[in-house]
Amino acid sequence: MAYQTPDLPYAYDALEPYIDQKTMELHHDKHHAGYTKKFNAAIEGTDLEKMPIEDIFRNVSRHPVAVRNHGGGHYNHSIFWTIMSPNGGGSPSGELKQAIERDFGSFDELKQLFAKAAAGRFGSGWAWLYLDTAGKLNICSTPNQDNPFMDVADCNAQKLLLGLDVWEHAYYLKYQNRRADYIDAFWNVVNWQEVARRFKD
Repeated sequence: MAYQTPDLPYAYDALEPYIDQKTMELHHDKHHAGYTKKFNAAIEGTDLEKMPIEDIFRNVSRHPVAVRNHGGGHYNHSIFWTIMSPNGGGSPSGELKQAIERDFGSFDELKQLFAKAAAGRFGSGWAWLYLDTAGKLNICSTPNQDNPFMDVADCNAQKLLLGLDVWEHAYYLKYQNRRADYIDAFWNVVNWQEVARRFKD
């Protein structure tokens, strides 16, 4: 069964003014769709077609680079759309809030560390909030379309909770070279309900 580019769970303009309609159209319909198509081509006719994608990532160093790049591009974006919402923003609550305060001290400290990871990623990549294999919340960044499930990553996740795309295609039409402004704006659309669901599941 070939992978599909999931539909956006909201309209292209729903995240305005923080993320503009044109960026969402190009990002979803061109970039994400391209990753999905090339990932399917990379695994066609191989045993990877029947393997859960997270299992592919855990041994991704053994596979062609197209599997890593395009599989990561498909998977990371599939998460990205869901952890944003036109009704997003605010702050986490419940068990997720408690875990954030336990592992970071405060939500503000998490935001500062996450922003530092996102702004400090040289070139293209992602910033992540994840649950590590020791059961602790942690933050890291990965290059290109890598993620913390991959055996090539410097960080090792059992769950990915929140990811921010810091490739220029994610923000350049609106923010140009002002990546820090894009990172600040992102907090206004974070879907904490979905992040909390990912934390509990």
